[in-house]
Amino acid sequence: MTSPLSEALVAPILVVEDSDEDFDTLREAATAAGVTRLIRRAVSGGECLAMLRGEGDMAPPLLPVLILMDLNSHGVDGREALVAIKTDEALKEIPMVVLTTSANPKDVAFCFQAGANAYHVKPVRHDQYLVLLGALLRYWLESVTLQNTRAKAH
Repeated sequence: MTSPLSEALVAPILVVEDSDEDFDTLREAATAAGVTRLIRRAVSGGECLAMLRGEGDMAPPLLPVLILMDLNSHGVDGREALVAIKTDEALKEIPMVVLTTSANPKDVAFCFQAGANAYHVKPVRHDQYLVLLGALLRYWLESVTLQNTRAKAH
């Protein structure tokens, strides 16, 4: 029988990012930070929602320990996905961290009002982005006690 602790250790990180370059930078930072969890990628908010809900060929539902969400993507964007996730009883407690190029105060306010757990503006420089991502991953995966969403769903 799998213990809740070992279940939580295998839960993946879901990254919603349409930029290959930014996703590669995140994987580079995760490797440097010693992250061993599986990192799953969705390229849009719509794909993220389909993965979380297990819709279509995305079955079974994905239950990540953390979602890193870019706001700008084609189709359903990060804002719409954030609202959908945070208003869904089965998904709302998954921590969501916004990673975006927008420093617009309206975007920041919207995301926090919608339930985002953190909001980070992506630095332009690659080295600065690596530092931010490393700190963010270490914080959410090592410092914070995360709820075991997988056990709760069963």
